[in-house]
Amino acid sequence: MRLLIANTHRRLVGGIETYLRSLLPALVKRGHEVAFLHERTASGDRGTVDEWAPGLSTFDAQRGGVAAALAWAREQRPDVCFIMGLHGTALEEGLLGVAPSVLFAQVYHGGCISGFKRYAVPTLRPCERAFGPGCLALYYPRRCGGLNPRSMWREYRAQARRRAFLPRYHTITVASRWMRREYAGLVLPEERVVVTPLFPGGLVPDAQPPAPKPVTGRVVMFGRLTPLKGGTLLVRALAEASRALGRPLSLEVAGDGEDRGPMEALAKKRGMNVQFVGWADDARREALLRTADVLAVPSVWPEPFGMVGVEAGCLGVPAVGFAVGGIPDWLEPGVSGELAPGTPPTVRGLSEALVRALRDEAHLQTLREGAWRVAQRFTPDAYLERLLPVLRAAAGQAP
Repeated sequence: MRLLIANTHRRLVGGIETYLRSLLPALVKRGHEVAFLHERTASGDRGTVDEWAPGLSTFDAQRGGVAAALAWAREQRPDVCFIMGLHGTALEEGLLGVAPSVLFAQVYHGGCISGFKRYAVPTLRPCERAFGPGCLALYYPRRCGGLNPRSMWREYRAQARRRAFLPRYHTITVASRWMRREYAGLVLPEERVVVTPLFPGGLVPDAQPPAPKPVTGRVVMFGRLTPLKGGTLLVRALAEASRALGRPLSLEVAGDGEDRGPMEALAKKRGMNVQFVGWADDARREALLRTADVLAVPSVWPEPFGMVGVEAGCLGVPAVGFAVGGIPDWLEPGVSGELAPGTPPTVRGLSEALVRALRDEAHLQTLREGAWRVAQRFTPDAYLERLLPVLRAAAGQAP
């Protein structure tokens, strides 16, 4: 097949780009012709999605403009466009006219004004309502996003346009059962929303199950430090868990963002040992995981999947997090980690989950082995066996 893959970024700015870095060479290896279109030019030196697929034809829509990007896309003569959820509605609409298209709904594309899919008032909790005009009435009372009315209206109109595009896709792929519930029956027949669970882009499972090791009390957290990721809530929960266990726990945070300052201030106030190491490459992430007891995934919004938990499982590191979004697809309580209630997510709930995971050395070893076994399900081959039939069907090709 001739595939055109479109994404917001080319740089490795998040989990979806890490996934693409592995997907692109895997598709090329299977004999498909791949071209890559991105709409934003991110600065930095964190690598690109095509660094493992040298020679790939690429186009930067931010530099070239939408019209030139669409002309370039038509020149590629794709059998199918695989769209990752673009920011610009003009570019998305144009690509829908280039070739039959499949959407990977990696976020709440056409499903939420702010994209957060959560309420902040009266308690912070995931939102389960369907997107529509009623969201405008709730936007301020529930603090769904910012306080600028112009931004609210602009984002509502953009999401309404994206929602209107959805019936034009041949298929929508999603990474979790939660996301399928978001889209199934909404604007498409249910069978045209297909779950294609993701796979770790930077780590592969260890060849052998994890060997027993002493409990160290070390917890790690990865990702962008925003309020949605629950970092300050984690610091509070860690302090409560330390008291309940009667021994100190430490936290290493790999990532950066607006919540770093509040997390540092709170850790200092609570007397917690919290270290911030900044963004970590694959080698550094692996090193941090190798020495950790558990991975914390304290997201307070409904994560569409949460790849970081599967990556940790590859190395036999269980996770602790809230039962929100797609996280329960890989975090099985008592098997690959411990879950806290997510409606709403609370400090107490997360603290109790940490205590369950770390109180007993034998139980922690069971979780290590379970996390490693669960991670075996999420492989590139398993993913492609689900994805390629979808792309072939959209392109009108026989299996």
